[in-house]
Amino acid sequence: MTDLNPLETRARQLLGTVKDPETGRNLAKQIHSVSADNNQLKIQVGLTTFAAPLKADFENEITTLLNENLASEVEAISVEITEHIRPAQPLGQVGLTAKAVIAVAAGKGGVGKSTVATSLALALKNAGCKTGILDADVYGPSVPQLTGVRGQVQKIDEKIQPLDFNGIPLMSIGFMIPPGQAVIWRGPMLHSAIKTFVQGTAWGDLDYLIIDMPPGTGDIALSLSQLLPLTGTVIVCTPQEVALIDAIKAVGMFRKVKIPVLGLIENMSSFICPDNGKEYDIFGKGGAKKYAAEDNIEFLGDIPINIQLRERGDAGEMAANFEDDEVAPHLVKIAHNLVKTLAKNAAETPVQAQLPVLG
Repeated sequence: MTDLNPLETRARQLLGTVKDPETGRNLAKQIHSVSADNNQLKIQVGLTTFAAPLKADFENEITTLLNENLASEVEAISVEITEHIRPAQPLGQVGLTAKAVIAVAAGKGGVGKSTVATSLALALKNAGCKTGILDADVYGPSVPQLTGVRGQVQKIDEKIQPLDFNGIPLMSIGFMIPPGQAVIWRGPMLHSAIKTFVQGTAWGDLDYLIIDMPPGTGDIALSLSQLLPLTGTVIVCTPQEVALIDAIKAVGMFRKVKIPVLGLIENMSSFICPDNGKEYDIFGKGGAKKYAAEDNIEFLGDIPINIQLRERGDAGEMAANFEDDEVAPHLVKIAHNLVKTLAKNAAETPVQAQLPVLG
């Protein structure tokens, strides 16, 4: 039996102090390889698709740690981040297999909640996450319009087959009713519909299910809190005072039903005039960020008023926003900050390893 290389041993010990962004546990089982040869240290560490938006941060953290402690002993240190497979587990009793369920909500309509929900799902998908969208805004399902997805859903083996949006499974009441028809449902029917969407849809294995909630504080949030363990909610508002007042009410409602508030997003934060380049705060600016700081809530980011963003939403071309240098950085930053918040929460309360479900 050969002795372990002391440098490799120290490198593994250092890596053991780094926390996995998904679980908050140490990286012991995600160290794929460590080799010290010819005065070079080569590291391969696994990262799950759940934490893919944090890949650059993760690589930088490990590289900095190794350089600070081992640079004097080797000529070069290289770190490669590879994919680490960790399947999602079923949530609750509904059969949904997902690592996180994020509700995107707003205290009132008209603040761009559905645009933010769709953009968040796209940003996560583009980063490498397995993402689904559930349009639970049964009274005004606008996600089909925003995504440009049309058609009727089909059932296979008693499961509703979601439609595809850029590789994202998508389910909406809009696929089940004629265009323009109003939905007039009360509590029990709403609960039954949401249960069908969550439990009866063939979502596959997901890192994130993004749920576009109805505006306001109504039955849907209560139904979802009873159906499955929501990871948390993201509240969308505009800088306008009246919108912020309603957002504060939404925060209170989610806290009352014990659903964590993961952060606030300020939409329509400012407008940069294309003619003169001047910035105008049409609805005000910074109100959501100020409130988030006062109430100890994460501020995930802001999205400026942008004519092209609105036009692409109307045309069902939301994916094109990620090719726009003015819009894309805001959307990518919000997704990054959301996953960073989840990683922070996991580090504070590490996820316990689960035994496989038998039977």
